[in-house]
Amino acid sequence: MNNYPIATILGGGGFLGKYLARNMAKKNYRCFITTRNPFQKGYLKTQAPPGAIELIDWNLNNLTKIKEAINNSDIVINLIGILYETRKQKFSKIHSDIPDIISKICAQSNVKKFIHVSAIGASSNSKSLYQKSKFDGEIKAFENFKNTIVVRPSVVCGTEDNFTNLFAKLSFLPVLPICGIDYKFQPILVTDVVNAISKIIDTKNNEGKIYELGGPKIISFGEMVKSILKTINKKRFVIKMPMSIARIQSRILNLLPFPPILTVDQCNILSEADNIVSGNHLTIKDLEITPSDVETKMKSWLWRFKDGGEFASKN
Repeated sequence: MNNYPIATILGGGGFLGKYLARNMAKKNYRCFITTRNPFQKGYLKTQAPPGAIELIDWNLNNLTKIKEAINNSDIVINLIGILYETRKQKFSKIHSDIPDIISKICAQSNVKKFIHVSAIGASSNSKSLYQKSKFDGEIKAFENFKNTIVVRPSVVCGTEDNFTNLFAKLSFLPVLPICGIDYKFQPILVTDVVNAISKIIDTKNNEGKIYELGGPKIISFGEMVKSILKTINKKRFVIKMPMSIARIQSRILNLLPFPPILTVDQCNILSEADNIVSGNHLTIKDLEITPSDVETKMKSWLWRFKDGGEFASKN
C-alpha cells in the first residue's frame, strides 16, 4: 500500500469519522486516524482492507506521531469538535486552538488540502461560544494554510446520531417541552456529508473556499420532533418551552454528573439565526450531489424505538 494516497483524519473515531474512513479506504486511501481511545476504536480497522487504517493516539502534549502522520499525508481532515464544554474541554481549545496547530503543521508539510469541518452559523458576532470558537478556528486555518477548505454542515443525522436518537429516547415522556420550537435547520444525512467531503477532495481549484451543507428540506425544531415521534408511532404532546425557563433548566442540568440535554450556550444558538444554508458560499449542489431526505431515511434506524419493533403496526 506504499503507493496509495494518504489521508490523516483527526477525530476519525467519532460518528462522522467512521463513515468517512470507510469511504476513503474504498477510494484506496491509506488512513491515519487520530483518536483519544485507540484501543476502544480497533473496530475501525475492520472498515477497510488490512493495513489501510492505522490508529494514532491523540495527545496535544505529544504531537510527534501526529506530525509524522500529517507530514506523510496528501489530505488532512479535521473532524474534532464538542457540543458542550466540560472542566477539561473548552470550545476555544477544541475548535480554535486545534485547527490553528494542525493548519500550521500542514503549512510546513506537503499536504495538498486541509479539510476543516466547522458548522453552519459559525460567526464572530454570535453570542454562542460554540459558534464563535468555530469561526475563530476557520479564520486561523485560512490564515495559516492557503489550501484550507472549510465545510459547514447543518445538523448531521444517521444511525448513531445524537439528535434523532435522543428525541426518540425521550419519547417515554408524555409531554415533550421544546426550547426553540420554531428554530429552523436543514438536517443532512451523514453519508451525504461524507460524499460531499469526498468530492471536495477531488474538486480542483477550491482551496480557500467554504461549503455549506444542508439537506433538501428546511424544517423547524418542533416539526422535526413531531416527525421523529410519528416515525416511531408515539403520540406525545410537543409544547413550546419559553426561553427564560429553558435557560434556568439548562443551568440546573449542567450541575448534574452526566452529559446535559441542553446548555446555556445551546439556548444562545437557538435564540439566533436559523441553522440553514446562507446562500453566501458554495453548497452541496455545487458538488452535483442530490441530498437524501432525512425524514424518510431515519425510518431505517429509528424502528428500534417502536413498541413491537420494525414491523409493528401504527397505533
